[in-house]
Amino acid sequence: MSQAPDKLIGSVPSRIVEDARLQLTPYEGRVAEFNVATWLQLPGLANLPVSLLVSYRDGDKRREVSVDHGKVNAHGKILLSGIARMPVRQKIEDMQVRLRSAVPAQSLIVEEFFVQAVELANSESRQAMA
Repeated sequence: MSQAPDKLIGSVPSRIVEDARLQLTPYEGRVAEFNVATWLQLPGLANLPVSLLVSYRDGDKRREVSVDHGKVNAHGKILLSGIARMPVRQKIEDMQVRLRSAVPAQSLIVEEFFVQAVELANSESRQAMA
């Protein structure tokens, strides 16, 4: 079965990408983590499964990681969210959040779109509690 082309939900500005602190992990090497969330309207895809993924360039390689999967509701809406764990050898560039579906989405309405480096969210909540 041929895959319908991914739909771009949004590009992530480099200032947000640069907020991520790289963590050193034993297996994946350096990893950047981002909270990603989006509310979408997908007319024509009611009750169908879709996936949220992040693609990015790392040096001369294009990589992608899966963030969330879900089923579009009867009204053609879905909330997808999760943590994108992105292994990095050189530097994250051209970070994009994309939607993948077996049936091509005729149109895609992005109601909400949020990306933030995980460590940043953690340090802000610690400051708020202090």
